[in-house]
Formats: sequence, C-alpha cells, structure tokens
Amino acid sequence: MMLAGLDIGTTGCKITVYDTDGKYLARVYRDYHLTRTTKEHEVNADKIWLAVRELLVQAAEQVPDIRGIGITSFGETFVLLDEYDMPMRSSMLYTDPRGEAECLALCEAVGRKRLSDITGVNPHPMYSIAKLMWVKNNHPEMYGKVRRICLMEDYIVYLLTGTAQIDYSLAARTMAFDIRTLDWSDEVFAAADVDKSLFSQTVPTGTSAGILKRNIAEELGLNPDTIIVSAGHDQVAAAVGSGVFDVGVAVDGAGTVECITPVFEGIPNGGGLREGNYAIVPHVETGKYVCYAFSYTGGALVQWFVENMAGYAATDAAQAGISIYGQLEGCTPRDEPTGLLVLPHFAGAATPYMDYGSRGAIVGLTLNTTQNDVFYGIMEGVCYEMLLNKRRLEQAGVTFQSMRATGGGANSRVWMQMKADVLGLPVTALLTADAGGCGAAMMAGRAVGVYPDLRAAARKMVVERETYQPCGEMHEKYLQVYHRYEKLYEAVRPLV
Repeated sequence: MMLAGLDIGTTGCKITVYDTDGKYLARVYRDYHLTRTTKEHEVNADKIWLAVRELLVQAAEQVPDIRGIGITSFGETFVLLDEYDMPMRSSMLYTDPRGEAECLALCEAVGRKRLSDITGVNPHPMYSIAKLMWVKNNHPEMYGKVRRICLMEDYIVYLLTGTAQIDYSLAARTMAFDIRTLDWSDEVFAAADVDKSLFSQTVPTGTSAGILKRNIAEELGLNPDTIIVSAGHDQVAAAVGSGVFDVGVAVDGAGTVECITPVFEGIPNGGGLREGNYAIVPHVETGKYVCYAFSYTGGALVQWFVENMAGYAATDAAQAGISIYGQLEGCTPRDEPTGLLVLPHFAGAATPYMDYGSRGAIVGLTLNTTQNDVFYGIMEGVCYEMLLNKRRLEQAGVTFQSMRATGGGANSRVWMQMKADVLGLPVTALLTADAGGCGAAMMAGRAVGVYPDLRAAARKMVVERETYQPCGEMHEKYLQVYHRYEKLYEAVRPLV
C-alpha cells in the first residue's frame, strides 16, 4: 500500500508518493499557465484539472497500489461550476485587483472589526467572498447560472469522488468562515448576498471524502478503492508535513515565499494579530490555530540575484564544478554582519504591512562592497523581515521558541545558521523537500488506517537533517543592524 500527497499550487501541481514506512518513492510535477494583466490575474481551472489527471496517471504508472491520496491547495481562488459541473469562467487569483469596492461594502455592512473577529482575517479584497461579490455585481446573468462554488482543493476532491467538502483551513481563506463555530458564517453570507448552499460542506482538515469514482479510477489507472482526503490549505499541510503540532514551534517555509507558521492554543485576545495582518487559521488538532507571517520574496530574491547579478561568480562556479550558491556563500563562515540594509519588498510587502506598493531597496553600498556582500545582505534582509514579524507576533501574544525549516532554502547551511543567529532560536532543517505533499500523504495514511494519528505518521515520515543552534555573539551583532532595519520601511516607502 502506498500513500500520496497532491499539492496544487498557483503555477503548478505535484504529487509525492511514499510507502507506509515513510520512504519517499516518486515525485511528478505539472505546470499550467497564468494570465496576468494590469486588470486581471487568472488561472483556468480546466487546465489545473487536466494537469492533475496527467500526474495521477504518471504516478500510478511509476508506483502501483496507491491507496490514499491527500489533496492540499493554495487558497482564495474559487471555481464557479454550472449544472454540468463545468467551470463558467477563469478563476481570479488572490493578487487580482478586482473586489476592492465589494470588500469595502462588506466591511460597511458587517463592520470591519466584526468581520475580522468572525473570520480571523483582516478584511482585504484578496479573499474569495469579495471577488465573488464582484462577479455577482458585474456578471449577474452568468452568476445566476452558478450551481456550485469550490476552492481548488474541494474542486479536485469533488471531481474525483463526487463529494463536495472543504476543510476548515481552506474555508478560512474565503473571509466567510467562522473560526470559532468552525462553519460558514450566516452573517457574512447574508451581508454579501451570496447563497452559502452553493459552497461545499465544511469538515475538519484530514477528513476522508470517500473513494474514487469508478470511471475516474479506470481512466487514471488507480485502484478503485483509493481514498481521497481533504488535506487543507497548503501552509497547514506543510505544518503537518513538518511535524509541527505543539505550541511554541513554528514552520519555516523557506521556499520562493518565506513563510513562518507558528502554532498556538485558542484565539488570542486583543487586536494584535489583526493589526499585523496575520490570519488566524484552524490547525489540524482541535483547539489549536496557526497564523502566517510571510514575505513575498524569500528564495525568490536570492534567485533574482543569481539570475541578474551573479556575473563572474557564475563563471567561477562553472569552472570549479560547484553550484553558484556554493560559490557565493563561500567556504568560510562570516563572523560579522554585512552591515547592509536590504528591504526585501521586491514584489511588495507582505505581513505585517500588506502593502503591494512597497518596493525593495539596498542601502549602505560603498566602493568596497563586493558581490558576495550583496548576496549575504539579501539573505540577511529576509531574516530581518522575519525577526520583525516574530516581534510583532510576540506583541500579539503568539510566541515560538524553535523552528523547523523545509523548502529549498533549508538546503543552505549558511542561511539556516544565519536564521538561527538573527532570530535567536534553534532551527532544524528537515529532509522533506515538499512538506505540503508530505503532510497530505500523512493525512491520507491516517484516513486509510496505516497510522493511528498524525503524530505517529510524523515519526515515520518527518526526518530531521540538522539543527542549527544560535550563536549569542552573532545574535547581538545582528541585533545592532536590525535596530536600523526596523526604520527602513518607513524611510523608503515615501520615496517609491
């Protein structure tokens, strides 16, 4: 019996397959095209469904006897289905600019604070309900023919099984889900004038949707008894796939986007999380929640530097037969911060600002600044931004004393040590490259009865690579630079 995690991302989807001992067996990836203009950011749900079918076929060919598939996805983006379960229009991404007026109208109807208290998110047009209101206002005839509304996880689950269910963590990305009652909010749907019966039934994260439709199983070459599981929003699935269940521990998703996901008990009092734009999302364990502190440019900023500024270092790396990252990082650890201040807002600012108009900056350059200095300064800037978020979270009552790192950035020993030193806490790098897919497979394993619970699954499937302990002396040196960094956004923002 094999277990799989299907991770549906914004630009592509992938499936990771494991045996019941947690051994990684195979990975298949398919991408799809996005449409981005100044007025529209969209993805075609049909293309996602096609990509999912293709990779399921290939996974079944590579690893027979897959018996459980957990499905996780990105959030916010919804699919409008007609009476034949066909998508009626392209799906708006969270970055799509439409829905601002509708979000303001919803805030006026419910009250901004009340809306946040119900849903756990700071009201913003990025969320599903505001964009759905835009569709209703601007395309009423088409909207009148809608028979079902899904987000990507429950869209794929529904097509595979015929069961219309959405887990709590993904439902929380709609701005129409009550994080206390753990169900759709009648108050929000009434104010939005949207029929909540069009949405899928809410269920706990990790709930089985049943077995595959027989015709789908035959088409894809999968066992007809394969169980499909709603494995949640991708960041919650990544927390599970990192073995993060306890209060005081956070996931460091060191990928294209840098995202820290801490676990905490209950919903904190006060408005600190709301003021910092930190969403409150139900965790997989009852009574626990997570929030997301993130920067749009983590690994993406490092990649930008390598592609555009590496210059002679790329040539030297090729001649030496090593990676460009190894060349730039060097062999000798630094014993001093660069002193550069890099504002990593090259794609806008995420938490705590949520300011799409912010721009990146590199401050403190001199004629003595080297290519290596800038490379290190960029990594430092991402770390400082995460320290800023960590301190904002602490002010709101959410604390963590250690992190577990996954994603491509976890492969860099230099960056992992830097994070430990800047944040002043131990960081454990995991072998799991795709934590979301791993978490989804773990939930599938629990659903089919391979594991009694997710903690037992984690003991099998989550493998630690190395723990980086913070150096007190370096932490103090970084703090001296950080105190200047805290002022950087306010100094740069009026100029851009």
